[in-house]
Amino acid sequence: MKIDINCDMGESFGVYRLGEDEQIVQWISSANIACGFHAGDPSVMRAAVELCLRHDVAVGAHPGLPDRMGFGRREIKVSPEEVYDLMVYQIGALTGFVRAMGGRLHHVKPHGALYNMAARDRGLADAIVCSVIDCDDSLILYGLAGSELIRASEERGLSYAEEVFADRTYQKDGSLTPRSHPQAVIVSEVDAIKQSLHMASEGAVQALTGERILLRADTICVHGDGEHALSFAKKLHQALVQADIEVKAVGGDSDKE
Repeated sequence: MKIDINCDMGESFGVYRLGEDEQIVQWISSANIACGFHAGDPSVMRAAVELCLRHDVAVGAHPGLPDRMGFGRREIKVSPEEVYDLMVYQIGALTGFVRAMGGRLHHVKPHGALYNMAARDRGLADAIVCSVIDCDDSLILYGLAGSELIRASEERGLSYAEEVFADRTYQKDGSLTPRSHPQAVIVSEVDAIKQSLHMASEGAVQALTGERILLRADTICVHGDGEHALSFAKKLHQALVQADIEVKAVGGDSDKE
């Protein structure tokens, strides 16, 4: 068995630091790098790409809504056409840095509110899939397991990875519990690792309301902006290895050409 551990990176901006990218990179297999809209800036993007290439971590674009104040986690009414443009713009920006440093982009994962909106809205999901295909049809799209993003990718023939979340609770329909809910985030590292191992080995998760939900786990997300993200990423990596689950990027390819 194998699973990818992905983590959001490159979310600092100017003199403001967020996350421990240089330490956490050793415990993950793929990274989603902010592309300047919800977080990040050109210098931070370059440094994050360079760091990932140096550690042989698969590089992914992490496009979000243009909402720095809300860190891209507030829903904004956008049309499929606007989403397409937002995605192409941001994927193109990160691709430029990756190619400039002799690498290649591995995947795309929408960020925050955009990710959750597209998980349930087929029109937005189709726009995202089209944008990825038009930028580079060899890319892998990371999307919530069982969501509209996955169904749209499958129908268009785009490679995809079904994503699960270590530290988030689930609703009975397979969606993530909204962050406005007091039990949206799993605070206990022990409980989060237990859920992660169950999803990776059993292909199932228990909803907040008790139902058992079947899902496919190709990649598991660790939030890099969490207070204990570094400690958790290390413990999760070690727990997976101890359970004989190999930690490896989806597709198994390095992002170095």
